[in-house]
Amino acid sequence: MIKQGQKLPEGSLAQLTKDGMVNHDVAELFAGKKGVLFAVPGAFTPTCSESHLPGFVVFADQLKAKGVDFIACVSVNDAFVMKAWGEAQNASELMMLADGDASFTKALGLEMDTAAFGGVRSQRYAMVVDDGVVTTLNVEAPKSFEVSTAEAILASL
Repeated sequence: MIKQGQKLPEGSLAQLTKDGMVNHDVAELFAGKKGVLFAVPGAFTPTCSESHLPGFVVFADQLKAKGVDFIACVSVNDAFVMKAWGEAQNASELMMLADGDASFTKALGLEMDTAAFGGVRSQRYAMVVDDGVVTTLNVEAPKSFEVSTAEAILASL
């Protein structure tokens, strides 16, 4: 599993924008920027939709006021689902990124097998990444939602 102080692995994350599909190279996305990257096990799922994503929507301005250039939500879903979920959650200030084949999640070492629920998904986490280096990494224990909240990330800045 990735650790604080390490550089993010190579990877690509998809985003469906008004101009079409964009495949972001992770290294380029974080180059020279401070970003918050948080992951959820699945779009439209209860904790993700009721608490995790909404927290980052609510605290986006405060996070940016602390020097965060962008906030990105990633899930092992496709870009169409991530766009629809972002629209349903009024997450226009966030980048809604898809890791459709879980390759980036696996490269981080943060995958989990949910079996029949949805197969390989991401563990719930939030990290602060400064110029490609992980400076804060908060990974949730199974079935928990405490350390990856927007409030916890805000407090770490």
